[in-house]
Amino acid sequence: MTPPSPADSLAADAERFPAQFARTRRFSLGVPRQFTVSPDGERVLFVRGTSGTDPVSRLWLHENGTERLLADPLAPGFADEAAGGVPPEELARRVRAHVTSSGVVSYATDTSGRLVAFALTGTLWVVRTEGGAPRRITTAGPVVDPRPSPDGSLIAYVSAGALRTVRADGTDDRPLAEPDGEHITYGLSDYVSQESIGRSRGYWWSPRSDALLVARVDTAGVRRRYITDPADPERPPHVVAYPAAGTPNAKVSLQVVRVTGERTGVRLPAEAGTGHPEAGWTDRAFEYVVAAGWDDRGPLVSVQTRDQRTVQVLAVDEESGTTRTAHREHDAAWVALRPGTPLRLASGALVVPARPGGDTQGLDIGGATTPPGLEVREVLGAADGRVFFTAGEEPTEVHVWSYAADGSDEEPVRVSATPGVHTAAVGGPTVVLDSRTPQGHTVTVLRAGSPAGSIAVLAEEPLVTPRPLALSLGRRELRSRLYLPSWHRPGDAPLPVLLSPYAGHGMQLVLEVRTWWVAVAQWFAEQGFAVLVTDGRGTPGRGEAWEKSVHGDRLTAVLEDQIDALHAAADHHPGLDTARVAMRGWSFSGYLAAAAVLRHPEVFHAAVAGAAPADRRLYDTHWEERFLGHPDVLPENYTRNSLLDEAGALTRPLMLVHGLADDNVAVAHTLRFSAALLAAGRPHTVLPLSGAGHLVSQERTASNLLLLERDFLRKSLGL
Repeated sequence: MTPPSPADSLAADAERFPAQFARTRRFSLGVPRQFTVSPDGERVLFVRGTSGTDPVSRLWLHENGTERLLADPLAPGFADEAAGGVPPEELARRVRAHVTSSGVVSYATDTSGRLVAFALTGTLWVVRTEGGAPRRITTAGPVVDPRPSPDGSLIAYVSAGALRTVRADGTDDRPLAEPDGEHITYGLSDYVSQESIGRSRGYWWSPRSDALLVARVDTAGVRRRYITDPADPERPPHVVAYPAAGTPNAKVSLQVVRVTGERTGVRLPAEAGTGHPEAGWTDRAFEYVVAAGWDDRGPLVSVQTRDQRTVQVLAVDEESGTTRTAHREHDAAWVALRPGTPLRLASGALVVPARPGGDTQGLDIGGATTPPGLEVREVLGAADGRVFFTAGEEPTEVHVWSYAADGSDEEPVRVSATPGVHTAAVGGPTVVLDSRTPQGHTVTVLRAGSPAGSIAVLAEEPLVTPRPLALSLGRRELRSRLYLPSWHRPGDAPLPVLLSPYAGHGMQLVLEVRTWWVAVAQWFAEQGFAVLVTDGRGTPGRGEAWEKSVHGDRLTAVLEDQIDALHAAADHHPGLDTARVAMRGWSFSGYLAAAAVLRHPEVFHAAVAGAAPADRRLYDTHWEERFLGHPDVLPENYTRNSLLDEAGALTRPLMLVHGLADDNVAVAHTLRFSAALLAAGRPHTVLPLSGAGHLVSQERTASNLLLLERDFLRKSLGL
């Protein structure tokens, strides 16, 4: 028998890729995450499965250069776990965090990192890092978000909307704050805080273990959405308190709750005062609690106005509940929320966002400002007298940096060396460097700056090998990547072009990494397309003006950059056929793909729009009002950014795809858009995904969706 040629092997691998992509859940299985480093730097906790196809996460410990399994949900000791499933509040947390695995998906520790608490299907478990089997603790009800006290004596958790504590030995389970109304919870985060703000927690221990700062959330005034499964009409709907743009938010307040039961309300300011920027729509009310914590100097809270143009950092007096403004920031568009800030150092100085000049978004670290040109992404924490953060001098790379907490450094020190996207967890003299590069994914344990071990990444290698061409296109030097088929040679017939961007706020695809979207782009290239991915205006990493250029209009500049990149790429690479161009995307990029064929049919000849937020009035308050304001005050912004009124302009093939269980971008977006297209007499294709949410995780659905997209695009472009 003649052995297969290299070309035949590549083709066979490409055919098997969609199944691999789905089976590995976008190559996320087997990837270690949620690193916690003990204060002495000796122990590193994390969660990970046992292979690139194992959907069950285990709890692991890295110590003395080796890994040790602490808790395996499939082990015999867990066989007697009570049935009943994961509590709905925990399911909601996982959806917001895009968790696709089961098992130990999150955990928390005491200050020393020796006592670990986690929940499995609502049951509380604890394990000690020095040895011994995991131990089940009986609780009053299903457990959500368990967290040990700093001294390890108590474990707090939420059950049925009440914040409770139980002793680490399993005794004295009692409530600290119980719901005082039908729509009130204690210790949980509301929808907007989890989905759009990035605050997933709802309570924080005091360092002395004697009290907690607790969020009280009242959703009585929030409009309800009912997520149903048409394929199972007897199943009751899932109810979500979802504040759409222009509608009431959840009312979030804070209390200091003593473990003895006494409570003190935190007196948050009602509205911003002098210095708040005015605009066409102004709302000074502090409706958002965007960050909170408790350190040795007391609770620290950040609040943001409804119009997002003022953020105040408040130092809280735990005895009286009064607050003092420690920092204030304004912006004429919106105040960007930098993850990890504010951070209060041992000296009492703050680490907060700053504008060091040159349009850079930087940091103020105890009075010292990061240099212009260093675009800061996130503050990771402080350890061993240094503040660690991620930042980049080039938009396609993100590195880990550190700066002396006492300000003695003249310049920040870069910790990561290899081009790529790096982040870290820190504790004592130890840095766990999590690195994604064009060569792959590694996790290195550094101690005092020197390698002291590694943590295995067990994810599968994609069956297609990405071959991106790095480009900087047009007068705006648009960072782009071009993917060509491995079998394509100069002089071959021109290739149809597939634009596959995200291009929206808060996410980049053009990075020095090898990750799932890079593999998907190469797979589409192997199917006969030239795939172009471009990060244009509105994406992170290129300064404040670049990111905020979409204020008031989320489409015009973004589409212009995609078109400019297409034409510039074709000028450099004559093998691109600009008479056959399509765009595909999901979420914002699905919205962009639909807009592309509506607004520029002379450029785009087909589109696949997945989970497209076609009617911006249906999206949530914090996210949408950031860009477009209040729909009752600035309706023209929403009209200009809605696709519904433009449905009659469709002249190109368009496939709309949407998960029927999506509680982020509701399927109503696609149904309303489809109805408008039908009313205008415009043919189109609608592909409903039964049981799928915003992240399509069902194996067969995810696999076949790639194939259906490919076939639709091939047919539409005559390939």
